[in-house]
Amino acid sequence: MKTVLLAAALMLLPLPALAQDHSGHGGHSAAGDSAATIAYRDANARMHAQMDIAYTGNADADFILGMIPHHQGAVDMARIVLEHGADPEVRALAEAVIEAQEAEIAWMQEWLDKNGY
Repeated sequence: MKTVLLAAALMLLPLPALAQDHSGHGGHSAAGDSAATIAYRDANARMHAQMDIAYTGNADADFILGMIPHHQGAVDMARIVLEHGADPEVRALAEAVIEAQEAEIAWMQEWLDKNGY
């Protein structure tokens, strides 16, 4: 009987973890999140969904196919800081990120076209 009670007690130990608040994970918005936080969460969720590519088996193509949404995610985040941020240095970095990442995205899209993807 003691063994059964001990086993039952041990099985219940993980239950408090199931009751914990996990709203901060993933794309869930919490009440009181700023507009910037909501925009970042949305951009992050969109980027990760788009990075879930159908792999081709070609390492080069798969890299490019995954990197395009990754770079687009950086562009999206940079645009959010331009909309909501105030620090001039961060805004300058965001502008540089947009310029560099958009150029790389264009190159990657050309590479995919040239290589039949």
